This record gives sequence, structure tokens and C-alpha cells, in this order.
Amino acid sequence: MNVHAIKAIYLFEMARTWRTLMQSIASPVLSTSLYFIVFGSAIGSRMANIEGVSYGAFIVPGLIMLSILTESISNASFGIYMPKFTGTIYELLSAPVSAMETVIGYVGAAATKSIIIGTIILLTARVFVDFTIIHPVWMIAFLVLTSVTFSLFGFIIGVWADSFQKLQVVPLMIVTPLAFLGGSFYSINMLPPFWQTIALFNPVVYLVSGFRWSFYGVSDVGVGVSLAMTFTFLLICLGIVAWIFRTGYKIKA
Repeated sequence: MNVHAIKAIYLFEMARTWRTLMQSIASPVLSTSLYFIVFGSAIGSRMANIEGVSYGAFIVPGLIMLSILTESISNASFGIYMPKFTGTIYELLSAPVSAMETVIGYVGAAATKSIIIGTIILLTARVFVDFTIIHPVWMIAFLVLTSVTFSLFGFIIGVWADSFQKLQVVPLMIVTPLAFLGGSFYSINMLPPFWQTIALFNPVVYLVSGFRWSFYGVSDVGVGVSLAMTFTFLLICLGIVAWIFRTGYKIKA
């Protein structure tokens, strides 16, 4: 294992974050804080409790998960796309750095950024609403697992994209709608039976449900099912990444 190579890639990606703090950290935290102000403090105070949890507190896990999904994908996809765009990817491919070390460096940096953002949002949420964390260890586990999984997914998007427009199309047209329809602002148990069944085909439902369970002990689906679905998506992403490096898809061409 070339630890020096992993460290170099990781520190390079993290340095880009510190150079663009307003865009990388402040912007997603500020936008999520607006959700807390509008839905948590203003609207939430006028809504009934959901499964014994105040509405303002109920949406905290969903909003954190929404930010983690979008930021993990954005950071990882941009991180690997820019070397392709500038041509420096060939320097990396010709260096004594394995595919696994490359992925660990880029995905590790993207996941770290997402975890930092999620932690800041969690602390910021305390200013606007009261909430509890019944299972803090599981909360951290879901936070890390989701960040790593969707950073891998973002890495795949960054390799696939051959323009800045394609880099944004999947997060904007697919991931964001799925996140909003995945129970971030409501429980799927509030939906009619038919739409509850449809919602179960949305993978984000399992992420939000498991993360919310770690806070309040309530969930739309079993926590075991949430973990299984997340691990399944993680394994699929790992398989695709392995295929990309084995075939050189849009990297060596």
C-alpha cells in the first residue's frame, strides 16, 4: 500500500476545500440553515408532531442526509473530473499508484468533506430546534457509511462525465428529486398505501429512515433493512469502480 500516494491525493483535495471555504463549507451550511429557519422554526411550530417527534426535530436527520448526499456526489465527481479535464490524470495513471490507492485518496477526501459539513449542520441545527440522539454510535456509522457510499457514486459520475453539464445532470435531475421524495421532510407512512409501496423503490428512503432511527428510535423501514440496502449500494459502486479501472473506461482513452 502506497501510503504516501494516498496522502498526497487526499491532502491535495482537502487543500482545495480550504481554499474555497465559502463555496465548499459555508454555502451548504447556510442553505440548510434556511431550511431549519423556515421549516423548523416558522412552519414546524404550527405543525403536529410526527411519531411523537416535533416537526422541526423530525426533519433534522433528513436535512443532514440531504446535504451529505449532494455534497458527497459533488465533491467526489468534481475531484476526479478536473484531472481528466486538465489532462493531469495521465500523470496519475503513469505514477506507481494503484487503482485502490487512487480511489481511497479521492473518495476519502470527498467523504471527509461531507462528514465535516454534516457535523457542522448538526451543531447548527441545535440553534434552531431541540433534538436528541438516542443512538450516537449508529448515527456516526450511518453518517460515515453514507458519505463513503455516495462519494464512490460521485467518483463514478466524475469518470463518466465528459462535460461540466453532464457533471451536474445526475445530481440535479435524479439524486436531488430522490432525496426530496425520500422522506426528508415527512414520513412515508403519511402517504397513501400505493405511494408507500412506490416510495420503497427509492433508495434514499432507507438512508433517511436509518439515520432518523439513530436520532429518535423511529423509522419508516427496519434499521437492518436500511443498513442492508446501503451496503448493497456500496458494493455495487465498488464493483463499478473496479470495472472502470480494469477496462480504463473514460480514463485511459
